Parts: sequence; structure tokens; C-alpha cells
Amino acid sequence: MSDIVFKDSNGTALEDGDSVSLIKDLKVKGTSETLKRGTLVKNIRLTSRPGEVECNTKKVKGLVLKTEFLKKA
Repeated sequence: MSDIVFKDSNGTALEDGDSVSLIKDLKVKGTSETLKRGTLVKNIRLTSRPGEVECNTKKVKGLVLKTEFLKKA
């Protein structure tokens, strides 16, 4: 992709297709859903913006999450 390095909350490098877990409960804007701490998110996609990844969960599709709330699984 480019020379942008994506890192999780612990400083571990993230890549396309990695699995991550949430380190805190997150409310999803535009819905009544709350993603709970510890939720496993598989197959993330890196974006053009550092600090953000795209992913899908069982309940919500097309999410953009900030890497500061993620931990590599």
C-alpha cells in the first residue's frame, strides 16, 4: 500500500486481514448498537487515513474503527 504504519493501542503493527479485539465498549454512531469490550473483529482492512481501519462485525457492516481502541488478537 504505502509507507504508513498502522499500530494498535499497544504499538503492535497491523496489516490487512488481521484480527483485532476491542479494548473498550464503543457506541456505534447512527445505530443503537454498542460493541462490547473484548469483541473479536476479523479481517480488518487498512484505510488511507492513519489510525483508522475498516471492518465488519456480526451486527454492523462497513464500520470504521480507530486503532487506539484495538488490540491485535
